[in-house]
Amino acid sequence: MKQDSVRSAAYAVDCEDYVHVVEFSPFDSGEACSLIAYGGNNYVVVGTCRFQEEAAEVEGIQYKMLRTFHHGIRVDAIAWSPETRLNSLPPQIRFCTAAADGKLRLFTSDLQEKNEYKIFDGHSDYINDLVFAPKEGQVIASVGDDHTCRVWDLEGNQKAYFVLRSPGVSVCWHPEEAFKLMVAEKNGTIRFYDLTTQQAILSLESGQMPLMSADWCLKNTFRIGAVAGNDWLIWDIRSRYPQDKRPVHADRAKLFRWSRVNENLFATTGYPGKMSSQLLVHHSGHPQPILIGSAAVGSGLTWHRTLPLCAVGGDHKIFFWITEM
Repeated sequence: MKQDSVRSAAYAVDCEDYVHVVEFSPFDSGEACSLIAYGGNNYVVVGTCRFQEEAAEVEGIQYKMLRTFHHGIRVDAIAWSPETRLNSLPPQIRFCTAAADGKLRLFTSDLQEKNEYKIFDGHSDYINDLVFAPKEGQVIASVGDDHTCRVWDLEGNQKAYFVLRSPGVSVCWHPEEAFKLMVAEKNGTIRFYDLTTQQAILSLESGQMPLMSADWCLKNTFRIGAVAGNDWLIWDIRSRYPQDKRPVHADRAKLFRWSRVNENLFATTGYPGKMSSQLLVHHSGHPQPILIGSAAVGSGLTWHRTLPLCAVGGDHKIFFWITEM
């Protein structure tokens, strides 16, 4: 692939801190703008974005910071609650973080006087991913290097506990499959758990290690994607082994995320190389990536709720790439 196909970001936003993780809210905020949160070494910052692709009156990007939350420790992951609403009175912002000390922190704010957080203690090692139940948001699932997946209520009580065979790298909850949890493990296995019986009901095998990240396709519940080694892999869950896979990152792949608007569109990132970190956007009908983005030290990866647009964090910046459907 020709080097001149590498694209710099369409938009960038200056940030208060080094950005370790960035997440668009996957839920409707009740307003025209999208909520975005990023986590740094000490803070979580919540803001809103609008893009010219969705609003004629916007030139490029319109970004507004809503609130900075003091975190006091490096933020490793952020999950949004579906209870977050900007159009309620007062508004409610709710999200949960995983931090470098192996604890979860649940933040609730009305963007005025009320700013609360609770600490959930239970994991004995790094937490790699977390997610809210997508319908009511009354429980949170998390996975970590301690070979566990834990399900918590909003008071921090453990409601379920699954022992894994290797570190848990990703956990996903699909809005159409409210009683199933997808857990991906570093050893290359992806399991689905029935939350009613608390039993594993299905497993997929990548056949390679280390599996670093996996995602459940919002637009098609049968599709699971992951990165392992240098490759991306895609499964149809009716079959145990991947239906498609391709080597994409020379220096090991790091993250895999499905677009929220198209079941054939997904993005992967590599580990930061000598110069920069690569973002690749793929379309499952195309043999080559349809977009190669380059950012100095990239971390995190997230897709916009309604646009084919993804974001990656960097050094005091968030970078945004827009792609074709």
